[in-house]
Amino acid sequence: MNQNEMEMDDKRNGIDLVYLWVDGNDPVWRAKRNAFMGKAQDDSPENCKGRTADNDELKYSLRSVEAYAPWIRNVFIVTDGQVPGWLDTSNPRVRVVDLTEIMPPHCLPCFNSSLIEKFLYRIPGLAEQFLYANDDMFINRAVTAADFFTPEGFPLVRLTRKPFRKLRWFWRERIRRKPLKNYSATIALASRLVEGKYGIYYTGMPHHNIDSYLKSDCRRVAEEVLRDEFLSNHKNHTRSGDDIQRIVFSYIALAEKRGRLRYVTDKESMHVGIHKKRHYERLERNRPMFFCMNDSEYATDEDRLRSKAYLEKRFPEKSSFEK
Repeated sequence: MNQNEMEMDDKRNGIDLVYLWVDGNDPVWRAKRNAFMGKAQDDSPENCKGRTADNDELKYSLRSVEAYAPWIRNVFIVTDGQVPGWLDTSNPRVRVVDLTEIMPPHCLPCFNSSLIEKFLYRIPGLAEQFLYANDDMFINRAVTAADFFTPEGFPLVRLTRKPFRKLRWFWRERIRRKPLKNYSATIALASRLVEGKYGIYYTGMPHHNIDSYLKSDCRRVAEEVLRDEFLSNHKNHTRSGDDIQRIVFSYIALAEKRGRLRYVTDKESMHVGIHKKRHYERLERNRPMFFCMNDSEYATDEDRLRSKAYLEKRFPEKSSFEK
C-alpha cells in the first residue's frame, strides 16, 4: 500500500486521537484528590503542581492538530468529571469520556495516568488505529497517517536511543544501591516484563510525545498477555513505582513484529522543560515534527506564563474545537 492508498484508507476507516486531561486548578477536583491522598500537593515529582496544573495546553494542542493533522477523524478527551470551559462540545468530532466509562469501579477514584492509560482501548467508538497524547504535546508541522503507521497498518514506535540503559540502571540499583526514580522504575519494569515473555530487552526510552497504537493489540496485551500484571496495578490509585508504563504496549508491538522501530532526535521529537529558557532556543532552531511543553516540580508560575505566551504566539488561530 503506497502513501496515497494509505491516506485514502485513513479517510475511510479513520484514525482517532485520545487525550488525557485534568484541570488541577479546579478546587472540587483538588479537594477530591487531597481527601483521597490524605494530603495536599507537595513538591514531589509525583504530586507537584506541575503534574496537574492546567495552562490551556490542550486548547493549543488541538489548534496544532487542526493546523497540521486535519485528517484525524475523532478526538476523545478522557477526564475525571471535568470539561474544559472553552471546549465546544457540540462539535461532532470531539467527545469527552469520563473515567467511569472505561475503568472498573474498584480502580476509582484514580489519580494515576499510568493506570488510566491501560484502559484507553475501552473508549466506546474508538478507531482500531489511534493516537494518544498528553495535553502538553503538539504537532509542529504537517503530518500524514504515514507518519504514525506503516503501510501494513502497524504503529511506528518512536523511541530515544539509550543503548546502555540496562547496564546503567543495573549499576545504580544493584551496585550503588540507589533506587530509580518513579518514572524510570516504571519503564524498567515494562522492559523486564517484555524480556521475560519475549526474550528481548528494549533499552530505548519513550520519546514523550504522540504515540500510535492498535486498539486490538492494546486489548490483547491488557486482557491476555499481561493480564495478571495489569490486574496487580489496579490498586494503584495514585502513581507508584510498580506501575507498568504504557511503553510496554510499544515494546510488545516491536517484539511481535507488529510495530516498526524509529529512533528520534530533537530534530523530530523534542521535550521542552518549560523552566529551561535554552530549550525554547533549541525548539526554534530544530523545528521538530513534535514537541512537548513539560511542566514539572522545577517550574514556577512565571515559567507557566512564558509557556502559554509561546503557545499563543505559535498557534494563534482559534480552532473549530473552541467555543
